[in-house]
Amino acid sequence: MNLTHLDENKKPKMVDVGDKQNTQRIATASGTITMSQAAYDAVKNDDTKKGPVLQTAVIAAVMGAKKTSDLIPMCHPLLLTSIKTDIEDIPELPGFKLFVTAKLNGQTGVEMEALSGVGIGLLTIYDMLKAIDKSMVINDIRLESKSGGKSGDFKRGEK
Repeated sequence: MNLTHLDENKKPKMVDVGDKQNTQRIATASGTITMSQAAYDAVKNDDTKKGPVLQTAVIAAVMGAKKTSDLIPMCHPLLLTSIKTDIEDIPELPGFKLFVTAKLNGQTGVEMEALSGVGIGLLTIYDMLKAIDKSMVINDIRLESKSGGKSGDFKRGEK
């Protein structure tokens, strides 16, 4: 297997994408956070000491996607054209599922930006609720879909 982040001497390198064509690239990632009923109720009733949890998580998710190249060494700084978020209530957990979709017209994919956005958004929820529930669990951060680029499209659950 040829790993693209290693040079001929097996030293880490950032992949040169300069010769790749610009294409529209979109990636969606998701993840969940499970919490106590008390923490969930505090979010739903907007009764937390640190402010609006889900709204703050959305802002954090956008910031996390935008800062991916500052956090993950081999990621290119990208000119994202769109970052969209959605948070789904999952009362039976209890908890929430966060979705982040990153988009650009460029020479490299946006999977890491979508995944980073999810991670930072969920960590923000944890931070804002840890006074109520330190046992929260962040789970299943994963790529849901991607389109564009040489490797083609991917949709979780499809072969």
